[in-house]
Amino acid sequence: MGKEKFVYNKQTLRYEKVDEPLQKKLLKLFGFLSAVLVFAFVIVAIAFKFLDSPKEKVLKRELDQAAAKYESLNKEMSKASKVLENLQDRDAKVHRRMFGMDPIDKTVWEGGVGGRNKYKPLEVFKNAGSMMIQSSKRLDKLKRQLATQSKSLDTIVQMVNEKEKMLASIPSIKPVRADKLKRSISLLSGFGWRIHPIHRVRKMHTGIDFTAPHGTPIYATGDGKIVRVKHDSRGYGLNITIDHGYGYQTLYAHMSKTLVTQGQKISKGQKIGLVGSTGTSTAPHLHYEVRMYGKPVNPIDYCLDALSPSEYKELVDLAASPNISFD
Repeated sequence: MGKEKFVYNKQTLRYEKVDEPLQKKLLKLFGFLSAVLVFAFVIVAIAFKFLDSPKEKVLKRELDQAAAKYESLNKEMSKASKVLENLQDRDAKVHRRMFGMDPIDKTVWEGGVGGRNKYKPLEVFKNAGSMMIQSSKRLDKLKRQLATQSKSLDTIVQMVNEKEKMLASIPSIKPVRADKLKRSISLLSGFGWRIHPIHRVRKMHTGIDFTAPHGTPIYATGDGKIVRVKHDSRGYGLNITIDHGYGYQTLYAHMSKTLVTQGQKISKGQKIGLVGSTGTSTAPHLHYEVRMYGKPVNPIDYCLDALSPSEYKELVDLAASPNISFD
């Protein structure tokens, strides 16, 4: 029940009850309700501004987690970029230099991709757009560099395989085992001008004579293919020529027996025949030649197996001494 209002009437000398018009009552009620609504709106606005709803709390938590994950991914991309740069540096300074290859051009390594702006759709995100574009560019650059490095490694692997084949093919061992050589290597007759043992005239000796007992095994000095098996009554006698590829051929002469046939593929260290004294020869020995693009070169430079630097020097000195050849 509302409060009653009384007014003192001077004429009647009494307090008389005052009745407010309905319109005034309604106006007061409307004012009260308006004040309540305004106050409620202010409270709700403050609550929305400073207090999160349960759904907003979940979303905010997810955003915080996403931001932390994004920062972690950026750090991982930075680490991956540094590792990739280190690989590229080693690729240029070690791997490619080792095989005589030019390093990858920096413009290729750092270059971008032209054409339309593929990041334009991300520009609609006013707050996170620039950050997303920057990360996308970094990721695309890493992808390009990884693809470039992968192709480079494929090239290097191919070169390694080719070099491995080449190293196996180039003559690099003695054709007769050192422990099978007769007496000592001091009897070796080397490459250069020598006195012919029969004609006693100065003549160019295009190989090295390895003295060894009759029947001593002879070994191929590199991978290759037998291109000639020939028996001359004079000169080289029973001899074999191997084509090693890469411009190299080797000749093995004065053999007593051959153990291979023309056209046969052979491996470094494979037994191909036996020492003899056929053709123009004064004693059992192997005349060994190395030819590069058809021109005889000093075989001593290709006898590298199991020799220390001092032993190799001794062998070179002995091969260079102007002694008499055996053929």
